[in-house]
Amino acid sequence: MKLLDTLHRWTGGLIGLVLALLGLSGTILLYEHLWIGVPGTGDPLRGDLATVAATTEKLMAAPGAQGIIYADERFGLHQMRFGDGAGAYASQSGEIVARWASQWERPELWIFDFHHHLFAGDSGEWVIGIAGLCGLFFIISGVILWWRTRRTFQLRLWPKRLSRPSIVMHHRDLGIIVAPLLLISVVTGTMMIFRPFALGVVSPFGPVAETARALDPPKYKGGPLGEKPDYAAMLTEARRRFPDAEFRILSLPRKSGDPIMLRMRQQAEWLPNGRSTLWFDAATGEVLGARDALKLAPGAQAFNMAFPIHASKVGGWVWRTVLTVSGLSLTLLGSLTVWTFWFKRPKPAKRRVKKAALAST
Repeated sequence: MKLLDTLHRWTGGLIGLVLALLGLSGTILLYEHLWIGVPGTGDPLRGDLATVAATTEKLMAAPGAQGIIYADERFGLHQMRFGDGAGAYASQSGEIVARWASQWERPELWIFDFHHHLFAGDSGEWVIGIAGLCGLFFIISGVILWWRTRRTFQLRLWPKRLSRPSIVMHHRDLGIIVAPLLLISVVTGTMMIFRPFALGVVSPFGPVAETARALDPPKYKGGPLGEKPDYAAMLTEARRRFPDAEFRILSLPRKSGDPIMLRMRQQAEWLPNGRSTLWFDAATGEVLGARDALKLAPGAQAFNMAFPIHASKVGGWVWRTVLTVSGLSLTLLGSLTVWTFWFKRPKPAKRRVKKAALAST
């Protein structure tokens, strides 16, 4: 038990600040649709084929346009993507309402990048994934360590005093209350970083190999991107195949020969951007393949529920409130852990100096 306690404290001291910042940034992102200061965010969704097709043709004609994240019921603007982090918000009629040349000009973008990559791309993802595994260890070990002192339990939202003993007691007792919420946040977040971990979590839903195959995108090859792709025809074909689905993401090829990709969200899908996908030949607009997310292997469908649960894209304000409590608790627990470990460590006990009696000679 002493070894477990030592591992819990040292791991918390080393990784607690990362977890605290992830909890804070994640909580802020839960409400990004409310604080993005751009006109039109609250516009009602106009998802009819004619409107979306006309707007797509207009927006994708802009020089350098690489794709569109379409408006939805929660956020009434289209988000355009250009190269080198540039982008724009556009109304559902195709009028540009805000532009940026870099993600640093839009707080919702750089906060998102921090929460998902720590501003370090794939390397940052690895750090976050390791932090998530450490967080899982904290939760399990914390519950075990709490059991010894369960009779002294006292629920406080804030430590009684900012002394090390008070903070440790607060950490222990608040941690046991929010442990189930932290477990959900940590597990779903880590699933999106480490595929092997995710496959292990969803393994009860079906064979791991079958789930892995269902999650891997198919590889299609076509011609080079045409000078003027017929987006209206592509959207029309997509709506024919998935009549009740919303248009979510249109992406142009990253390199020659890759297809144009269109993601859609069917009504039964939890994932806000959906996983029902069509791939079109970039040269001819011909459909190369399509995937119905509702017909994927059960394990893959379970995996697709991780992000909406983690980011409060389901459950309305009730679940958003629950995740807010989880995020703020992680911020508080992580930051106070680092502070007590590095700046409030107990001082070594002073050794009492015994006075030696002089022997009489």
